[in-house]
Amino acid sequence: MRIWGKVLGFLFGFMLSKNLFGALLGVWLGHMFDRGRGFDFDGVTGGKEDDVARQAAFFYTTFSVMGHVAKAKGQVTNHEIAFASAYMDKLNLSNELRQQAQDAFREGKTTGFPLEERLRKFKRICGNRHDLRLMFLEIQIQVAFSDGDLDAKEREVLHTTAKFLGYSARQLDNLLEMIIAGAAFNQQAGQSYQQFNGENASTNAGQLDNAYKILGVSKDDSKGDIKKAYRKLMSQHHPDKLIAKGLPPAMMEAAKEKTQDIQAAYDLISKQS
Repeated sequence: MRIWGKVLGFLFGFMLSKNLFGALLGVWLGHMFDRGRGFDFDGVTGGKEDDVARQAAFFYTTFSVMGHVAKAKGQVTNHEIAFASAYMDKLNLSNELRQQAQDAFREGKTTGFPLEERLRKFKRICGNRHDLRLMFLEIQIQVAFSDGDLDAKEREVLHTTAKFLGYSARQLDNLLEMIIAGAAFNQQAGQSYQQFNGENASTNAGQLDNAYKILGVSKDDSKGDIKKAYRKLMSQHHPDKLIAKGLPPAMMEAAKEKTQDIQAAYDLISKQS
């Protein structure tokens, strides 16, 4: 008997509305998924029930597409499994939600996974919530690059995902550069901390270059333009704003981490100016 959709729906519904009606609505949505209907929400109208559906769709689609990206090369690597597991740990998922995420990940790995259909439905339920789509795409880029390399097949899946979510190839490439720079920036920051035991140290050129890339700017841009880019990114990834737009509360930690990276990059650039 498939019950995880109902469990997930109940949790999301109760977290959203704080009352039994919302929880029961979530159970109904989960029941629809358990019966194999998936997230086919053509009749969304903007009510609270749509917020529940949007959160459930974001959660399940994130992990199912994550599994599809991981399988793109033909075989899921230990790095990708570790990333998915670590991502679930970072979100501090309950046992029920972790099981739901694992089920979604496994579904994404199956042959014939309907990627384009799922992406169309996901984009439709997100509506004009650009920030949600951006967060979703960034997560998929992270899993594709979790082993430190981007295979041609992985890049193809990412381009398909970006296209169906309304992003151009150039925008995807810019996001790739920003996220790769973010990973390098954090690694360099960790190495600096270990080397100098947390004391202030001169920043190497590579770390500063990555800070600029995280913000999507260059060292030749004016302070005003850099600050504008920083504020835009902080607004796009603000956890409270994303929750209000449909990000599942269980995934707030990922948004917090992103804003911390943006803040650290901006602080570093400001100190060097």
